[in-house]
Amino acid sequence: MQPQLRRREAFSVVGITTRTCNKDERDPQSARIGKLWNQFFEECAYEAPHRLGDMRLYGVYSSYESGQDGNFDITAGVAVVGDPATVHIEAGDYLVFSTQGQMPHMVLALWDAIWQYFEEHPEIRRTYRSDFESYAGPDQVDIHIGVLFN
Repeated sequence: MQPQLRRREAFSVVGITTRTCNKDERDPQSARIGKLWNQFFEECAYEAPHRLGDMRLYGVYSSYESGQDGNFDITAGVAVVGDPATVHIEAGDYLVFSTQGQMPHMVLALWDAIWQYFEEHPEIRRTYRSDFESYAGPDQVDIHIGVLFN
């Protein structure tokens, strides 16, 4: 898998947020991300006022404590304009990893591939400021990882 480098402008997302870490997400008893998405759909949080014409759903990773192993916030939401946002995606360079398949397996497998990619490419550093998943449909995801090049 070869990611695409893209420059992204800043944008805002409104939705619901939880705090978690990768260790907790590996254990079904403590995992919060699946529950977050269930809550997002149950509460129809995608019907936010000031939603852009962009019909994608976003999973935004932010407020990283200490990189891959620390706590972080994840927000399930939609892109908005002119509304108090829950989280802001920073402008910058992102490596974009894409896949299609059955949820949630495709997303989990893609994250495994992303972690492996960064292990194999130490010259590329993650910013750990704002990363995001962009869902164009129920079986398609693009994961954007903020990067710096050494």
